[in-house]
Amino acid sequence: MGKADTHLHTQYSGFSRLGVMKFPESVCSPAMQVEKGRKNGMDVIAITDHDETCAAFIAQEYAKKYDDIEVIVGEEVTTADGEVIGLFLNERVPDNLPIEETIDIIRSQDGLVIAPHPFSYHVFGLKEQILTLDIDGFETINGGHPDKYSNKFAKLVMDRYPGRWAEMSGSDAHSVYTSGYNWTEFEGTTAEDLRKSILNRTTKAAGVPAPVLGQVQWSVEVALGGAKLMYKALRGKLEPVENDHLIEKILSVNDLKKVTGIFAALAYATPWMSGLATVLSTQYLAIGARKYDRKIPERMAEVERIIAEYDATR
Repeated sequence: MGKADTHLHTQYSGFSRLGVMKFPESVCSPAMQVEKGRKNGMDVIAITDHDETCAAFIAQEYAKKYDDIEVIVGEEVTTADGEVIGLFLNERVPDNLPIEETIDIIRSQDGLVIAPHPFSYHVFGLKEQILTLDIDGFETINGGHPDKYSNKFAKLVMDRYPGRWAEMSGSDAHSVYTSGYNWTEFEGTTAEDLRKSILNRTTKAAGVPAPVLGQVQWSVEVALGGAKLMYKALRGKLEPVENDHLIEKILSVNDLKKVTGIFAALAYATPWMSGLATVLSTQYLAIGARKYDRKIPERMAEVERIIAEYDATR
């Protein structure tokens, strides 16, 4: 069985917002994700930046010097209805369109459609919409979800309807600290073998989500990495890079904001701040998991109702 990580990010994913703060999604280069994938024993990886494919093409070209790993061009597309991953793409898929239109565009490129973290309560997933959409598979293990509900419920749905979708496991790694904990197993070792396994519904989700500590390490990494880039920009030594939305954003802000961002990043990276982030994150995930866990029987009944009605009209 081959190993694939079909959900990886680089610095081309740009920025996210947490309240009034903005922070980089990742400071990993395409080459770093390829090298980490090799170290993790992956036969295939997919670079799936948010609403961007540029880094995936760069990583694919970089990986050609090796004979033990292949890179798939992917994209985690922000749609009007939730996030969806397109795999085996030829070009960027536009964002903020209705999910059905987005799927049609992915299909027009002969791409595969995967729903990431579909039942997440803290990330923009498609939720029950996946039950009636033209998708090939969904993640029953998302490495960015160490909570005790999101992956659990996805697995319950998958097991309730075996063979209906391909079972996927993607790290959702925005950092080298959070990859390698989980992966998708498939028959063969090549990207084409993975494609066939997804279409034949023979993939297997393996591994476990990255621990909360790994997520905090990622947050410290992006804080310090962003600070380094801002410092470089202040010195006039940060050059623009086509389609690199992180560098694009840093170059667009004034010097005062750069200085403020540097000091904020250094403050966040202190042990007491990162430790506090770990405690708060753990509590938030635990509270949410308990809340949603109590509703599993009711939600599963709704899933069964939707599937029954959908199948009756086909």
